[in-house]
Amino acid sequence: MTRIVIVEDETDIASVVQDYLRHAGYDTELFTDGQSALESIVASPPGLTLLDIMLPRLDGIEVLRRAREHTAHPIIMLTARIEEVDRLLGLELGADDYVCKPFSPRELVARVRAVLRRTAPGLAQGASPQGDAPGLVLDDVHWRASLEGTPLNLTRREFGLLQVLSRHPGRIFSRARLLELAYDDTVDVTERAIDSHVKNLRRKLGVVTPEHDWIRSVYGVGFAWEAPAEAKD
Repeated sequence: MTRIVIVEDETDIASVVQDYLRHAGYDTELFTDGQSALESIVASPPGLTLLDIMLPRLDGIEVLRRAREHTAHPIIMLTARIEEVDRLLGLELGADDYVCKPFSPRELVARVRAVLRRTAPGLAQGASPQGDAPGLVLDDVHWRASLEGTPLNLTRREFGLLQVLSRHPGRIFSRARLLELAYDDTVDVTERAIDSHVKNLRRKLGVVTPEHDWIRSVYGVGFAWEAPAEAKD
């Protein structure tokens, strides 16, 4: 049974979320402050964490930042603060998704299921190798990717960027064009956010192949997929 950590200091919200997740078949553990939650997450990473931003002792952004130094497990942020700076900071630090308050508990459970499917190890039917990126395999059905056999644990937006860039090696895409091609919707996404998604995608690719930077920045223009030299020959 997948263990989900809920970090939420509003008891009414936490209780409802726990009830819905348990009914959906998940094991839950509740923390009402950031410091206690961080200690538990680092000691024993759960299957997924639901993390509020406004918390006592340690706020959610700081919990996310410190947690990402130890674990890559999926984290969904719960927030009533929808300013772009919060969203960009969270994405840079490795949040897998956002749910804004007030939210429907049923929608939250659906988002949890979607993130768990997306970040599950291994690739299902629908996966295909990318000819110009040795070792890169994309599963377009479940939005999953692996590089040299290592799951990349991408957010859906990161997967969309990887999809577009890796299938057109060498082609330079502007931020506006990536926004148009990589995302099914552009709600709450700006051209500035593309930089944050690319940075996070680079970091995840770099963990597997630190010797090669797959995404080339073209100053004042955009980004391009850079295959290794041996793949171009």
